[in-house]
Amino acid sequence: MFSDSFKSLFRTLVLAGAALALPVAAMAGVVVKSTGPSATRYPVGTKLDDNASIALKEGDVVTVLTAEGTRVIKGAGTFRVGDRPQVAVDRFASLTRKRAATRVRTGAVRGDPEGNPTNPSLWYVDVTRSGTVCLYDFATVRLWRPGSPGTSTYRMFNRENGAAVDVTFDDTVTVAALDPARLPIVEGAPYTITGPDNATSAQINFVLLDGEFEAPDALAEALIAKGCAVQLESLATSLEASAEASGD
Repeated sequence: MFSDSFKSLFRTLVLAGAALALPVAAMAGVVVKSTGPSATRYPVGTKLDDNASIALKEGDVVTVLTAEGTRVIKGAGTFRVGDRPQVAVDRFASLTRKRAATRVRTGAVRGDPEGNPTNPSLWYVDVTRSGTVCLYDFATVRLWRPGSPGTSTYRMFNRENGAAVDVTFDDTVTVAALDPARLPIVEGAPYTITGPDNATSAQINFVLLDGEFEAPDALAEALIAKGCAVQLESLATSLEASAEASGD
């Protein structure tokens, strides 16, 4: 007869073998941008396994973020999601790095193929876009103005308590820091940004991100869950432009 200790060891080995025999879960990507006739089939937020195939029609463009990088899939045809990404994770890292710089030169700002400037960091608050903004730190908020010529001053204020601060940009400076002592950022509070003509430029509220999201797909899912659509769109557009520039 087998001893109790041997039986216990045998059960452990059986369980370990069963675990090894289980199929390894395929890595998944998440759709961050979808346009064209099939957009309703693959909406933003859809998770797709590496082994999955998607069928697209003429005019379809689906951008998928995975842990390995970004893939922009264009119809018509059937495509495997897990094929080699067109944009490596280093481009994602440069866009999402938690930078503390307060100044960005206009000439260094990345633009789209038409030469329009695009936000160089996911964590800079676009003074022209309304919506929910996800940030890791409310004490180091940076405002970004698209590269308009000339000097202009924007005002940001809390609509609940009236606290306000003015921020001035010139021809060379497109990023400016908010003074947290003059205008503390409070999660969920409503903020308004007005432009040089005192017209409303953007309506914003802030959400604090919990934890670190270094994997592209994990960050995309967090932005979707928090409702930070502007940043998700900025991320997708920038990575899509990088994919097109790579020539793949």
